[in-house]
Amino acid sequence: MKKEKLISLTLIALTVLAGCKSKVSEEEKEIIAAEGGDRVETAVGTLELAAPYASESVQKVSKIIPWPEGKTPIAPEGFKVTRFADSLEHPRWTYVAPNGDYFVSEANTKNSADRITLLRDTDKDGSIDESYVFLEDLNQPFGMLVLGTNFYVANTDGLYRYPYTEGQTKITSEGEKIVELSASGYNNHWTRNIITNKAKDKIYISVGSASNYGDQGMEKEVRRANILEVNTDGSEEIIYASGLRNPVGMDWNPVTGELWTAVNERDELGNDLVPDYATSVKKGGWYGWPYSYYGAIKDPRWKDEPHQEMVDKAIIPDVPLGNHTASLGLTFYTGDQFPASYKNGAFIGQHGSWNRAEFSGYKVVFIPFQDGKPQPPKDFLTGFIANEADSEVYGRPVGVTVATDGSLLVNDDDAGIIWKVSKK
Repeated sequence: MKKEKLISLTLIALTVLAGCKSKVSEEEKEIIAAEGGDRVETAVGTLELAAPYASESVQKVSKIIPWPEGKTPIAPEGFKVTRFADSLEHPRWTYVAPNGDYFVSEANTKNSADRITLLRDTDKDGSIDESYVFLEDLNQPFGMLVLGTNFYVANTDGLYRYPYTEGQTKITSEGEKIVELSASGYNNHWTRNIITNKAKDKIYISVGSASNYGDQGMEKEVRRANILEVNTDGSEEIIYASGLRNPVGMDWNPVTGELWTAVNERDELGNDLVPDYATSVKKGGWYGWPYSYYGAIKDPRWKDEPHQEMVDKAIIPDVPLGNHTASLGLTFYTGDQFPASYKNGAFIGQHGSWNRAEFSGYKVVFIPFQDGKPQPPKDFLTGFIANEADSEVYGRPVGVTVATDGSLLVNDDDAGIIWKVSKK
């Protein structure tokens, strides 16, 4: 891996604006496929990558069917799965406030509920006793954060701040937009997540790209495909890291203190490209999108303007998570309920593929960590695929959150359920 340098906001803006995608002919695709794949060394071992266009790019969209009565996702031996909450409308993300309140953002690409629901376990028995509509009439809300007397919401068009009193069950006051965010392009990557640092004086905002590989025009990608850092009042914005096609889940490695994110990589290069990933995020780091992937492997759609100077800077991500898995959720497990082997490891919610002949994702995986360093991922929560042949699935996991009792909450987006995984 090459030594990365701090990339200034100005350099990134000038670079992404200077270029456009190239059309790859069918004859060129055959030549590229025949050249064979690539090999790259990641933090968890050697990754063998297929050649671009080695297989046809296909669409296989999942059909949601209801979970049968009494059926749940499947966890490893020693765990049980129950319903923590249901009858929600696309519960994408769960945030646990300092006082133990659970806030759930209900939003979607189309027909979005555009609200935040408050769930409360008043008697601390691990199940929900009270539910309130906390905030409504939002614009595709996703990330949430409580800092002192402020409640923050990351809508698709900006970061908003509201006056907040601990324990209140509804916000009716007008929010203040403190950071403007772009919703340009096709905006399938509308989710904006937010977290704070240990000192609670910064907010980090994940902003996905406006397109697949810059095909909507790079003028729409300014301040996108990156993680922003701002003060809690929205001032002094910098691009913390860039070249991340769609970073969504973010959390801090509890051992090393590094920022980590889960990234949904690019499509339409074949069944087996490009693997999504989880990675540590270096300040000023550049991760390749859209010009290259997994370091210096060039995207053939930029063959006429390869941006070699940017390709040379690209950092290899740490942990590959499979092709087209839509890896979106990420949380480090810092609870005490699970066995010691899970301590300080990371859970990843995989929303599931649409650009692959065989489904991938539709599960939660776990990345063990040893002394702060990642190990190869393994399946943790499965059973979301109902019938592969008929493209039927029961649900699509996204957010993963550690509950106050140390159990794991899994947001099942299309099923409208939040699952709770506990130790038996």
